[in-house]
Amino acid sequence: MVTGTGFANLGNKVICFDIDEDKIDTLSKGELTIYEPGLEEIFKRNIKTGRLIFTSDPQKAVRESSIIFVCVGTPCNDIQEADLTSVEKVAKQIGKFMNGYKVIINKSTVPVGTAELVKNIIEANQRKKIDFDVVSNPEFLREGAALKDFENPDRIIVGTESKKAEKIMVSLYRSVARTGRPIMLTDIKSAEIIKYASNAMLASRISFMNQLSFLCDKTGANIRDVSKGLGLDSRIGPRFLHAGIGYGGSCFPKDVKALISTLKKYECDSDLFEAVDRINEKQKSVAVEKLKSVMKLAKTVIAIWGLSFKPKTDDIREAPSIRIIGELQNLGATIHAYDPIAMENAAKALKNVKFFENPYDAAKNCDALVVVTEWDEFRNIDMKAVKSLMKKPVVIDGRNIYDKDELKKLGFTYLGIGR
Repeated sequence: MVTGTGFANLGNKVICFDIDEDKIDTLSKGELTIYEPGLEEIFKRNIKTGRLIFTSDPQKAVRESSIIFVCVGTPCNDIQEADLTSVEKVAKQIGKFMNGYKVIINKSTVPVGTAELVKNIIEANQRKKIDFDVVSNPEFLREGAALKDFENPDRIIVGTESKKAEKIMVSLYRSVARTGRPIMLTDIKSAEIIKYASNAMLASRISFMNQLSFLCDKTGANIRDVSKGLGLDSRIGPRFLHAGIGYGGSCFPKDVKALISTLKKYECDSDLFEAVDRINEKQKSVAVEKLKSVMKLAKTVIAIWGLSFKPKTDDIREAPSIRIIGELQNLGATIHAYDPIAMENAAKALKNVKFFENPYDAAKNCDALVVVTEWDEFRNIDMKAVKSLMKKPVVIDGRNIYDKDELKKLGFTYLGIGR
């Protein structure tokens, strides 16, 4: 949605296609189906100008377009490989309805070799031979900052073997490329690997710090100081060096698993990324283990602050909150929950959870509070008031957003991650 709206805002005519007719009807009425900061304004503006339209008719979408972005989901299947079913279905429709030269762009996160697969499927479904090019142009939009990332990208990766397609892609992206933030041209297979490598690197940094947090807990060191000391090294930098309760979302978990599967497919060692994934899965249980160290959880009431996998999004896919709530319920706890944006989505995935309109009400009469997502409103909350509302002042700070000494002075039993 961000990519389509973004290109429309640059002056292009954009047709967004989806097989979900209800979603298309909603979007056509000017109503977004996702939450993304800043998106609604330019979404509605470009619908009004007629540059952004929606359809569930694949023939219309293919025949009226010269550039086609494939932006479908590639979740893990039962054997932890990227499921390319949706990619394959789109390729068949493109081949079937193609009426002239097209540039087909794989925007989805796909394993190396997928562009070749797409090319073969399109050719097999053409009614007559028509020239086209397949390009790999992986997406690097962070949920919660996707519009900003589209308008000011760190880099634009374009994998192609076609000079004609290269010229079209450079022209398409010229207005958002910047000095020092270039359009990087490479071969298709390298572009496909770059996306997985990028997410695996960031996931590795998170798991690296989470692994170290156990040593800090055992020795009395402070993981925040360790992180700061590491990040001051210009060779390392400070980003993605924060210990917590694990990463989630629609990208890191599935992409690390898919990369492991791809490495095994080509008979390459995958032990590093298997460790990254294993550490992350273990980390999602840390908050519950810390609670168990200070109380028996049967018949307790636990407040959960934050349900989305990260701030500024309503996405709960692979969110640590889901695992934490499930484990607490299995141990006999009742859950009170609050999230600024994600409660509607969470209510579809969670059972027997009571949701509240603000964090104070969620914490009222609770035996403990677990901070799962580091929303800004939790950083600036009146913790003295929170303490007066709780039955027992126990805080598990799953994102290390509070000053440990300040909370202890207020009378809280405070347990952070690696500090």
